[in-house]
Amino acid sequence: MSTKRKKQEALDYHQSGRPGKIEVVPTKKHSSQRDLALAYSPGVAEPCIRISENKDEVYKYTAKSNLVAVITNGTAVLGLGDIGPEASKPVMEGKGLLFKIFADIDVFDIEVDASDVDKFVEVVKSIAPTFGGINLEDIKAPECFEIEKRLKEELSIPIMHDDQHGTAIISAAALINALEIAEKEIGSVNIVVNGAGAAAMSCAKLYLSLGAKKENIVMLDSKGVIRKDSENLTAEKQFFATDKTIYTLDEAIKNADVFLGLSSGNIMSQEMVKSMARMPIVFALANPDPEISYNEAVSAREDIIMATGRSDHPNQVNNVLGFPYIFRGALDVRATCINEEMKLAAVKSIADLTKELVPDTVNLAYGEKVITFGPEYIIPKPLDSRLISVVAPAVAKAAIDSGVARKKITDFEKYAQQLEKRLGLDNKLVRQITTKAKRNPKKIVFAEAENYKILKAAQQVKDEGIAIPILLGRTRKIEQLIEDNVLELEGVEIIDPKSEEERSRRHEFGQILFEKRQRKGLTLFESQKLMRERNYFGVMMVDQGLADAFISGINRNYPNTVRPALQIIGTEEGVEKVLGMFILNTKKGSLFLADTTVNIDPTSEELANIAELTAKAVRRFNITPKIALLSYSNYGSSQSANVSKIMEARNIIKKNNPSLIVDGEIQADFALNKEKREQNFPFTDLKENANTLIFPNLESGNIAYKLMQEFDDVEAIGPILIGMKKPVHILQLGCSVREIVNMVTIAVIDAQVKRK
Repeated sequence: MSTKRKKQEALDYHQSGRPGKIEVVPTKKHSSQRDLALAYSPGVAEPCIRISENKDEVYKYTAKSNLVAVITNGTAVLGLGDIGPEASKPVMEGKGLLFKIFADIDVFDIEVDASDVDKFVEVVKSIAPTFGGINLEDIKAPECFEIEKRLKEELSIPIMHDDQHGTAIISAAALINALEIAEKEIGSVNIVVNGAGAAAMSCAKLYLSLGAKKENIVMLDSKGVIRKDSENLTAEKQFFATDKTIYTLDEAIKNADVFLGLSSGNIMSQEMVKSMARMPIVFALANPDPEISYNEAVSAREDIIMATGRSDHPNQVNNVLGFPYIFRGALDVRATCINEEMKLAAVKSIADLTKELVPDTVNLAYGEKVITFGPEYIIPKPLDSRLISVVAPAVAKAAIDSGVARKKITDFEKYAQQLEKRLGLDNKLVRQITTKAKRNPKKIVFAEAENYKILKAAQQVKDEGIAIPILLGRTRKIEQLIEDNVLELEGVEIIDPKSEEERSRRHEFGQILFEKRQRKGLTLFESQKLMRERNYFGVMMVDQGLADAFISGINRNYPNTVRPALQIIGTEEGVEKVLGMFILNTKKGSLFLADTTVNIDPTSEELANIAELTAKAVRRFNITPKIALLSYSNYGSSQSANVSKIMEARNIIKKNNPSLIVDGEIQADFALNKEKREQNFPFTDLKENANTLIFPNLESGNIAYKLMQEFDDVEAIGPILIGMKKPVHILQLGCSVREIVNMVTIAVIDAQVKRK
C-alpha cells in the first residue's frame, strides 16, 4: 500500500462513525424515572455522604477502582516528537482501547497543555482523586523522570510512565530467558545500550535490579559512548557514564553479550553482530525499522537470539504484554503505587509463562503446530489469553507482600478465574483468526468484483496479508471503479469469464460441469453457457485448485448463490446437507448460531447432524462447544411435535457423541443464564452457559441472528457455510466491508484446514 493510501486509511478509520476510538457507556439501568432518581438526585446523595465519612468508600460506590487516566503533554509522541496535546489525543485514545480490550480497564485520556514540570505535576495532582491509577505517556526526557518521581512521592495511587517501564519490563523478561538459553549469568555479561532516552534508562536500571553490573553496561546517545569526561550530561546519563576508552558503537559492541537498541533504524551492521560474543543477544527495538533487520542479523550469526519491536518476526517486545495486566493487578488490590517489587514480579511472571506449555489457541492464532521455549520464543505472544490470569495476580501478590496494597486477596486461584471471565472471547477470537489467516494466506475468488465494497475489502485483505484476491467481472468496469475510488490493487488478477481470453477455460470448465451433472438434466451446451456466470466460473476455479476459496452473495439471494457450489463442489464425505452458522461476538463472549440460512424445517436426525457439524466447526476455533437445543419449552414443559423433535435430536447426539456437551429442549434465556438454570433445572448437562445455539427451524434461527446483529455491542460474522467439500462462503445482501473482510478471514482459515 502506498504511503498516501495508508494515510487516508488511517484518517478514514479514526473519523468513521462516531469520531475517535472510545466512548463512555452507562453501567447501571437508566430507563425509568426511578433509575434516574437513584443515579442522580436525590439517590446520589447517599453514596456521597458515605464517601465524605470514609474516602475509601469511593472505590465501592464509583468507577474509581477500575478507572485509569492516560495522561500526556504531547512532547514525545511515538516517532513524531513534540506535536502538542491535541495532536497526541489519537494515541492516548488508542492506549485506552488497549487497556479495555486486554484487561477490561476503563480509561479517560487527558491531554495537558503544560510542558513545564511544575505546572504539569500540579494539574495531574489536582485531578488524581478521580482515578484509581495514572499511566503517563509520551512525555519527553528528562522531564518525564522528574514528573514521575514527584507524582509517585505526592500521590497514593499506582503511577507508571509506560514508555520507560513497559519496555523495561518486557525486555527484562526476554533477557532472563535469552540468558538462560545462552547459559550466561546476568552478573557477568557485557551489555551495550544504544539510546539514552526514557525507555533505555529504565531498561538499564531494571537490568541492574535483576543482577547486572553497572560497570558492565555501556550506553550510547546520538553523540556516541556516554563517557565520564563527556560534557553537559544529565544526572541520568552521568549515572551510566563509563571510563572505558571506547567512543563508538563499533568499539563498544566487540565481545558484548547483549545489545539493546532503543534508538533509530539501520545503525547496526552485520560486522558488528559478528564481533559480539558467543550466542549474542540482540534486542533491536527501534520502530518501525530496527537497528538491524531481523533477516540481516540471523544471517550474520546462526547462534544469535534476536528480538525486535515488530510483529512479523519472532520475539516481539510489545508493551501490551505488560501495562494492562500490571495496572489490573495494582487496581484490584488498591495499591498505593507501582513499586520495584511489582515490576519485578511482572518480569518474572512473563518470563515464566514463556516456559509453560503453549495452549492450542495460541498455536492456532499464530499458525504454528507447536510453539516451544527456545531462541525464537523467549517471550509470550501478545494474543496469549493467559497473560491476564498470570501477570495480574503476580503483581497483586507483590503489592500485598511489599505492603502497598490496601485490599487483600486471599484466594488467588479464584482471583485468576475471575480475571479470565472478565474478558469474553469477542475481540480475542477476531484477533486470533486474523493472525492465523496471515500466517498462510490463500487465494480467494471474489465473484462480485464490480461492487465497490468488494474491491475495498479485497484491497484490505491484500494489504493486511490475509488473502490473495482474484477478481471476477468486466475488466474495464473493475479498473474504472479502482481508479474512481483511488484503490490500490496493482498486481491483483482480474478475470472476465465472458471474455474471449477465457473462452478455452469456459469450455474446459463446462465439460467438467457436464460430466458432474449429465445425469441430472444438464446438457453440455447449458453447462458451457453457465460458465459465463461468475458464480459458476468462480466455484469451478476452486473445484479445480486454481483458487482456495470462493466468496459471493452481496448482490444475490442466498439460494441462487449457494446452488452452483452444491452442484460443482458438493458436500464433505458423510454430509448430506450443508448448514449456515453465524458467530456473534458479544461482551460476554462469542456465540455460535445454527442453522440460520439453509435448512427450513429439519427433522430430528437433521437437527442432530446440524449440532454435530456445528460443534466440529466451533472446535476449529479451539473453543469447546457447549450446545443448547433451543425451543419455546424447557425439558418437557410443553408437549408438541416440535418439542418431541428436539428431544429426539438430543438422544441421537448423545448416542453418537456421548462426550459432547449438549442439552435441551431449553429456552434461550435459560441456556444463557447459569443462575436461572441452577435454580430451576439443577440436573442440566449445561454446567456452564451455552456458547452454541441450535435452532429448531430456519425461521427462528434467521430471525434471532438478524435481531441480535442490529445491537451496537454485537458483531456478526457469517453466514459460515459448513459441510462443503471445499471453502465456499456466502455474504449477506448489502453487508459492510468489515463483514466481508471477516468472512474472507474465515474462508482463509477454512482453506487452511481443508488443505491439511
